[in-house]
Amino acid sequence: MTPLRQRMLEELQRRNRSSATIDAYISAVRDFAKYFHTAPEKMGAEDVRRYQLYLLNEKKLAPNTVKVRMSALRFLYKKTLKRRDLDIDDLPMPKAPVRLPAVLSPEQVARMIEAASNLKHRAILMTLYGTGMRRSEAARLKISDIDSQRMVIHIRQGKGSRDRDLPLTPKLLHALREYYRWKKPAMYLFPSPPGKNGESSPISGKAIFNACRVAADRAGLDKTIGPHTLRHSFATHMLEAGADLRTIQILLGHGRLDRTAVYLHLSQRHLKTAVNPLEQLSIRSHREPQYPQEDNH
Repeated sequence: MTPLRQRMLEELQRRNRSSATIDAYISAVRDFAKYFHTAPEKMGAEDVRRYQLYLLNEKKLAPNTVKVRMSALRFLYKKTLKRRDLDIDDLPMPKAPVRLPAVLSPEQVARMIEAASNLKHRAILMTLYGTGMRRSEAARLKISDIDSQRMVIHIRQGKGSRDRDLPLTPKLLHALREYYRWKKPAMYLFPSPPGKNGESSPISGKAIFNACRVAADRAGLDKTIGPHTLRHSFATHMLEAGADLRTIQILLGHGRLDRTAVYLHLSQRHLKTAVNPLEQLSIRSHREPQYPQEDNH
């Protein structure tokens, strides 16, 4: 790691940014320097603008991905390098289209879990769907976070550096115990495969994503499915089962309720039980003499 990226890393750590944010920001700065073959401290706002156009027009990256990279460069120049001469705040951020997330039916979730490649992947999928936790939270789970006495799972420093407890259901506990007897993990519930770091480090987010994709393919599901699909499905199915938005907000670890309200758009129960205003109108039966002859011209 270059001295500049080390300085940026320390600035991010001082501000208690999450490990996922730190990784994304450091990676963005590395790619920025690699594209220009120049140290970032020798570049400025115009180079950032050119790089943004490259990401959008040539790399065809998603708007949200570009926003993360631009935020990383803004942090670099404003907080790490403390460059006051750059008008980087005026850099427009690409607007991401608002789309409803994909949600699986309970039957599809069951097929996906049954199609898991092994007990570890099965336990991961059941944990994601049974709790609604993020893949980064699942990756960092430790054996000590599973509290079978209180039937809760402790999430340590989730997004926004917040702790929270999630319910541990009997079915999930049974699956985790079956997996534990087979794998016998030492510290992390889902450790990385034996290799450079042995099994003392947690599984990567990419490995969890791949476990979901492989299971979805084996189950014959043609949607683009990842760990977040199971999170969305958990929240939607909870809402359809009668849970209120505030409870779901707490379980998901959302900082704002409006982030959780999207699931109202996905809940079939809410859509079907909502009273349609057309049905409230008193409309007389159609009678031909009431209307003039339709003009075909």
